[in-house]
Amino acid sequence: MPLPSSERLGLGDTARVDQPEHAFEYRLGTVTDFRLDSFTTWVHWYRLRFPTGDERTYTPDRITACGRDDDRATLVTHLGAAFRSLAAACRIGHDYGDDELSAAILFYTASLIDSARNRLGVTLDPARLANRGTAADPAAFGPVAPAPDGSRS
Repeated sequence: MPLPSSERLGLGDTARVDQPEHAFEYRLGTVTDFRLDSFTTWVHWYRLRFPTGDERTYTPDRITACGRDDDRATLVTHLGAAFRSLAAACRIGHDYGDDELSAAILFYTASLIDSARNRLGVTLDPARLANRGTAADPAAFGPVAPAPDGSRS
């Protein structure tokens, strides 16, 4: 959703490009400059710097204000989608009869599960995987579970 005209970003705020044209534009950008109208508070453009070092200028209707928490939610959604895909590929590899392929996919699936749990405190639950929801539905891959130290993230 584009930035409403009533909302204005300041230096250091973060935003996403609504329709990225380059690979780096999928990343979160930081506002490094903007130009205001001389007589109003209307913003003509924002300059965003991306983690890759690239900088681009965008009109307010091409970006959406987005913070680090939004990034975490998006990351959890994409990890859930990857988990569902890898679990399905593992089953197919097993049915295909290629044990080495199935074992390799299982290794990557286990790594994904460990990374999601250790870095984000999210449990990708294989028991809840079968025919439940979509990849964008957090219930499709299990609830947030306690982290190894017992806390909830």
